[in-house]
Amino acid sequence: MSTTEESGASGAARKEAKPQKQQMTAAEEAWDLAKTVFFAVAIALVLRIVIFQPFNIPSGSMKPNLLVGDFLVVSKPTFGYSRASLVYPLTRMPMHGRVLSFAKPQRGDIVVFKNRKDGNKDYIKRVIGLPGDTVQMLGGRLHINGKPVEKELINANVPDVCGPGYGAPAYRETLDNGVSYVVQECAGDEGHLDNTSAYHVPAGHYFMMGDNRDQSQDSRVISQVGYIPEDAVVGKAERLFFSVDGEKTQFWTVWNWPFAIRYGRIFDPVR
Repeated sequence: MSTTEESGASGAARKEAKPQKQQMTAAEEAWDLAKTVFFAVAIALVLRIVIFQPFNIPSGSMKPNLLVGDFLVVSKPTFGYSRASLVYPLTRMPMHGRVLSFAKPQRGDIVVFKNRKDGNKDYIKRVIGLPGDTVQMLGGRLHINGKPVEKELINANVPDVCGPGYGAPAYRETLDNGVSYVVQECAGDEGHLDNTSAYHVPAGHYFMMGDNRDQSQDSRVISQVGYIPEDAVVGKAERLFFSVDGEKTQFWTVWNWPFAIRYGRIFDPVR
């Protein structure tokens, strides 16, 4: 046999001698799947605690800027971390204050917070009063530190925003720091919270209000919400990632989903 033939035979023998990779047993496959699921859940949990938390809008208290069926992400690093930033049951930890807090909520920010007067539920509202501020509603006009907030009528009657067949006027409010947003008044200037006494925001607390002024349970209702402690803030609402109109579909009517999605709101910033 020639040298070339010997080399070819030797190579063929080596190929035949190469051990075959053994197939995984059912138990090994199950363990491998369990590890994958565990690490995926762990990574998602860490991201949820440390960076972003998804949140959906369950009520119309922030209309017209946030709608029922909106899904958004809340940024936690913006204001640092407190026990409110954690997930249950870690929210029950005996810790107070915030850590890694390089910024504080500003007037006009939309934030998610834990309402300790309502079973520690998540609420989403707009920051109106800062620590030390005085807030008051007079004739439907918001006053901060004795000065009326600029309020401009932009639509005298937005149809169906307060229910089928019930319209409401919409106004643009502009705060002293330049933040501007739209509010709606389902009861005009005659709502039960359109004339209030003066609220004096304590140190380390914030005063929150909904943009749907006559259909929002917020800091104006001291017994139900009141002043929000700084360490009850979860984070700042940043951006929508999905939106669906629940009146047009139900969870099980999959065929209606494409017609119920509000495509124009997806990835919109929260303002």
